[in-house]
Amino acid sequence: MRERPDPRSRRRADPPASRRDHADRNYAEPLCLDDLAAVAGLSKFHFQRLFTATYRLSPAAYISQRRVERAQDLLRSTNLTVTEVCHAVGFTSLGSFSSRFRELVGETPRDFQRRYGGTGAHIPGCYVFMLGLAERSASQEKQNGRGRS
Repeated sequence: MRERPDPRSRRRADPPASRRDHADRNYAEPLCLDDLAAVAGLSKFHFQRLFTATYRLSPAAYISQRRVERAQDLLRSTNLTVTEVCHAVGFTSLGSFSSRFRELVGETPRDFQRRYGGTGAHIPGCYVFMLGLAERSASQEKQNGRGRS
């Protein structure tokens, strides 16, 4: 007679930390639940339940929040327009970006930029875009095994 394996000894998928890291690294890219679940090796429904139970936010809400946090950084420290920031952090609609930003921050992106972006030196937008592209291509080379070690 075969013994059943101890359920505690089974390797469980670890969607919380490593999958959240994937979302953090790729927040500016179009991410959908299917993609995140595939990275975790789980069905999208099970992944959604585990992620929500762990972080008290759905994956979509987490990614949206992460994008707004990054937008705050860009609005404070660069000379990019609100529209440029919207697209740089991964939103495809300025209206959706502005609504979500206001919901999380309490003011519109433009008001936020006026309040906090007026002080200090600004990074020119062209450098932000150049550095973003350089970082993205470098990380893609490492993933493909062509990067230097």
